[in-house]
Amino acid sequence: MKTNAQAVVIGGGVIGCSILYHLTKLGWSDVVLLERDELTSGSTWHAAANIHGLHDSTNISRIQHYTMNLYKELEAETGQSCGVFQPGSLYLAQTEEREHQLKLQAAKAKLYGMNFYEISIEEAQRLNPLVNYDGIRCVMYEPDGGNVDPSGVTNAYAVGARQRGAEIHRFTPVTATDQQEDGTWIVRTPKGDIRTPWVVNAAGLWGREVAKLAGIELPLQPTEHQYFVTETMADVAARGTRLPSVSDRDGEYYLRQEGQGLLVGAYEKDMKFWAEDGTPLDFAHDLFPDDLERIEENMMNAIERLPAVGEAGIKRVINGPMIWSPDSNVLMGPVPEVDGYFCCNGIIPGFSQSGGMGLMAAQWIIEGETQYDMFAWDMARFDDWATKEFTMARVQDQYAHRFAIHFPNEERSAGRPARTRPVYDTQAQMGAVFGLNAGWEHPLWFADTPGAKDTNGFTRQNWWGPVGEECRMLRDRAGIIDISNFAKYVCKGPGAEGWLNAVFANTMPKAVGRSCLTPLISKRGGIAGDFTVTRVAEDEFWIIGSGMAERYHKRFFKQVPLPDGTTFESKSEAVCGFNVAGPKSREILQRLTNTSLATEDFPFMRSAKVELVGIEVLALRVSFTGDLGWEVHCATEDQASLYDALLQAGQEFGAGPIGSRALMSLRVEKGYGSWSREYSPEYWPHEVGLDRLCKFSKGFLNKNAAEAVLANLAREQLVLLHLDEADTSASNADATGGEPIFKNGQGIGRVTSGAYGYSVGMSLALGFVTDAKAGDEVEVMVLGHPHKATILSEPPFDPNGEILRG
Repeated sequence: MKTNAQAVVIGGGVIGCSILYHLTKLGWSDVVLLERDELTSGSTWHAAANIHGLHDSTNISRIQHYTMNLYKELEAETGQSCGVFQPGSLYLAQTEEREHQLKLQAAKAKLYGMNFYEISIEEAQRLNPLVNYDGIRCVMYEPDGGNVDPSGVTNAYAVGARQRGAEIHRFTPVTATDQQEDGTWIVRTPKGDIRTPWVVNAAGLWGREVAKLAGIELPLQPTEHQYFVTETMADVAARGTRLPSVSDRDGEYYLRQEGQGLLVGAYEKDMKFWAEDGTPLDFAHDLFPDDLERIEENMMNAIERLPAVGEAGIKRVINGPMIWSPDSNVLMGPVPEVDGYFCCNGIIPGFSQSGGMGLMAAQWIIEGETQYDMFAWDMARFDDWATKEFTMARVQDQYAHRFAIHFPNEERSAGRPARTRPVYDTQAQMGAVFGLNAGWEHPLWFADTPGAKDTNGFTRQNWWGPVGEECRMLRDRAGIIDISNFAKYVCKGPGAEGWLNAVFANTMPKAVGRSCLTPLISKRGGIAGDFTVTRVAEDEFWIIGSGMAERYHKRFFKQVPLPDGTTFESKSEAVCGFNVAGPKSREILQRLTNTSLATEDFPFMRSAKVELVGIEVLALRVSFTGDLGWEVHCATEDQASLYDALLQAGQEFGAGPIGSRALMSLRVEKGYGSWSREYSPEYWPHEVGLDRLCKFSKGFLNKNAAEAVLANLAREQLVLLHLDEADTSASNADATGGEPIFKNGQGIGRVTSGAYGYSVGMSLALGFVTDAKAGDEVEVMVLGHPHKATILSEPPFDPNGEILRG
């Protein structure tokens, strides 16, 4: 066994073998995989191994399509069969909401050249005559859907990796992972030790245990999961062709042909945890006792839809473990706090995602970044607030609602609250309906009475009216928005200015009391983040960015060493904040301070430490609403007192609390982008209008990458669209993000944010387009239907910034 390697992959399931294969495919041949038992041990060997392409997330759809196309290429390359069956998949909609979901996915498929489209009931009946189509509203067909052989795929990846020089060692458990002073790792096994700069944890059911060897806690929890295979069925055996699989998510089961029978699986409400205190080390190719009573309701749904299932005997039952993250997405990426440690854990649809997941992991390790924005999979989306109790509550919810529609703006209540701030109870008493952001509870909107809850759907919901009232209140008078979930940092010391200039693309403010906006550039030259930086003293700066990306941004900040005597510290827990905005915001705040807030004394993009009702705050003359306003940041222990004072002062002017849903509407009216929607590592600075903030007269992180992309023409452009409400093709609905944009029948882009602009009376959307300009008429696929829209030449609210700077 080698004593040195470029990377050591721990875990010989389908994901570990795919990562190993893709590392070699991207040029690293000196790599090793260690498996404690036999390849496919754990979850891989007993997986149903269905493959499908479409997902609500566009980038995950791309990854799944890459995976589906890879399997036959892998067979040809390695000579190892992957057992690929692609008879197609039928997707059934029993409800209007499911129909909306499927039609939106079909529109996305058309935009991205994927094979997924609606067929008639008659055509579906011809493809799979066993299905009872009574009550089905629409059927979508994916010709490439099907399944693969779990062992075949895993071994094909292994063969392909070996052919390119990789080593695989079975029956070689990892007993320790020790990081050395130079940042490299010693991976210890009974057969010898390996030194490597990269440890890759792809240990499946043992992901938690392997992580703990390095002192890392991962929010993961295994469950039991069952499916059964029927005896030979005459109607199946008599067919000359394989039946397409059936996805009846409203019925909460999945079904496909297996041999001459059918395989039926379910995610039951009465789910069962397993290995709560750790996965047994001697577990390998093991299963649990049958427990079909738990999935009886799902089975009955399947029998009602396919009566032949009820007449068939059961040949075998598979009840095996799966391991879940709190949101059922993989925990993937380098651990921000630990150099050279890469995670890829908690994978559910492994055979639909294995190829793309392996490719993304290899790109991240070798090239420093993935080609797609994979924040939805980034392990940095969770932190130590995702406790065992939170994880179990969320996993239970995710498992039991595996096939439920995840609607736009939906907030799940399981495991909450995880983190609250001092004003939480006050806001709840005021009728706040809360959302989750990086573990924190924050107000989405304010109802008339406490205890109100969101309704969910693709159309306008119960919060649409109250959010409109909040928006109009702020635009007409003023509003108070809790922005405590922003990430806040302080950089202090003699080297602070130089360090910040070396990290961020814009030039840092020279004068005390000045602020600037700045992008953070990613490894490939895209937008890794957008920040407001304020100089509060000669040697002290405050930095404000996206709260949900705080752990993600750690990876960038640590790439530039801090000078001696200079510190960089997160203040996100220690500091809270409010945005007071609207035409009366100056008068409200002036009631609380002796500091002059007149424009000549406190102009736009200026800051000062002031006292509001005796509370010291950092006041910034900025506002994400696009209106006149200030951000005021205070110590967390002062948050409740400051909030009370702001609300009381606001009453005189008819101002009150505002939630984040209103903030979304207000910033879209102004055409402001937001990180993870309009700003992403996938988008170049000149595609989102941030190139003017990249100052190439100085050095900054990934400057060369920014120069390289700016040397090219923009591939697409961020635009603001006005959706025609007179068009009834998508009645009572606004764009929310992800909807394709077409022009003259050709796909030209997609929506990134959408909202109704209450103060301007427009349904609006931000999105990226190609081959289009201001004034062009296009179609936005709201609810999967074409909805007329016009590209605007300027934002409808305060296009020249006169109100903002007034």
